[in-house]
Amino acid sequence: MTNDTTLRLQFLVRVIGKENLYLQQTASRLFKQPLDATALQNLENNIALSEQLDAFASRFGRLQDNIGDKLLPATLAALGEKTGPVLDNLNKAEKFGWLESAENWLLARQLRNKMVHEYIEDPAILAEAINNAQNFIPLLTGFAEALTSALTQRNLL
Repeated sequence: MTNDTTLRLQFLVRVIGKENLYLQQTASRLFKQPLDATALQNLENNIALSEQLDAFASRFGRLQDNIGDKLLPATLAALGEKTGPVLDNLNKAEKFGWLESAENWLLARQLRNKMVHEYIEDPAILAEAINNAQNFIPLLTGFAEALTSALTQRNLL
């Protein structure tokens, strides 16, 4: 493994660690109150809540992107595994015990898309997506920790 590869892996692990922290901070503030369609109905008049929702959706999506699209392929490559399409990589991660469920990862991706693209039209869809996404935070963080642990155990960081 080249020094550039090691530096890239170290960078990804650091960035993902920070993104995880920021997501946890935003989630702890956002979910202090129940989030339902009524609470989200007048977001244009509740700038603070609107900004928290945007921060949560952005941080959730960015963390998922960096883990699944960057750290996972880089980890597989560092271990000498062939990388492929996202679903193939996720299935390998599940096989290695790093990811609880590739199917759940894809469900989390769908939630990300709902939070980002559909929230403007329907507060009920947004409330459901945001609340469900909260339940997927442990999946994201657990996956990042498992990948980091796999790299650390093999002295690749």
